[in-house]
Amino acid sequence: MRHLSLERHLSSHTATAYRADVASLAVFLARGGSGLCEATYPLLRRWLAGLRTRGYAKATVARKGAAVRTFYAWAVRRGLVAKDPAALLSRPAGSSRLPTVLKPAEAALLATAPPGSDPIALRDRAILELLYGCGLRVAELAALDVTDVELTMERVRVFGKGSKERVVPLGEFAAEAVRVYLRRGREAMAPRGDDPPARRAREDTSASARVAPVDPQALFFNRRRRRMTTRDARAVVERYVRSTLEGRKVSPHTLRHSYATHLLEGGADIRTVQELLGHASLATTQRYTHVSRRRLFDAYRDSHPRA
Repeated sequence: MRHLSLERHLSSHTATAYRADVASLAVFLARGGSGLCEATYPLLRRWLAGLRTRGYAKATVARKGAAVRTFYAWAVRRGLVAKDPAALLSRPAGSSRLPTVLKPAEAALLATAPPGSDPIALRDRAILELLYGCGLRVAELAALDVTDVELTMERVRVFGKGSKERVVPLGEFAAEAVRVYLRRGREAMAPRGDDPPARRAREDTSASARVAPVDPQALFFNRRRRRMTTRDARAVVERYVRSTLEGRKVSPHTLRHSYATHLLEGGADIRTVQELLGHASLATTQRYTHVSRRRLFDAYRDSHPRA
């Protein structure tokens, strides 16, 4: 885990997933009377085949294979195993499933769904506008501090996967939603010094403390006056989806997909979209070019001399 976080600079979520993947392999091997250091290529193949038989998605099996390859490459370098049993494991092609995308009118309806002007409604409006207007990952949103938002410059500083920093433009609607929330909503939800969670955090500083320290620098707080978690943010999106887009399956990542697709449909260059999304590889961004058939046909009609 230290190697994944400190040397590979993987996100905590990816490192945790890799750890669970290797642990599940260890359980599989233990049932056969062996361990991680005794694993062979056929055993690894059998483990992955068993996952496919049990109905795991192709992307999940591919991630588990990547976790195992990473683990054994590390173990060989550390001298823990003499030979890498995962070196010959195939790297299956990624899923070709296209992301779900909202229409611009649907995204706008969802972003403006929070009613009223109470602190929670102002917070939720700012969250939805940031997710759609800036294309943030839900973990990036939850990690935002007040100092990351520069309203005068209309931009937001984001720390993405692998702690990579990028600066994203803050659109007019998102900037106004955040501005109103900071002026009339955030203070009412921020932790106070006399709150029970704050007192417990001060009194119990042990590593096993059940109550995490209060973070007064957070941009968004939940109802318990704690920094908003990714689960809290997903619950916000789900609540307004039920009231505005009933029957649709929409997550925070759907808003990110919609952000990218609408940028490309509006004429943005794909490399610009890559930078805005924080993708390390252009191939990850290119899948959005397949979402809009209309954009492809428009490009053909505008560019080809015989169109």
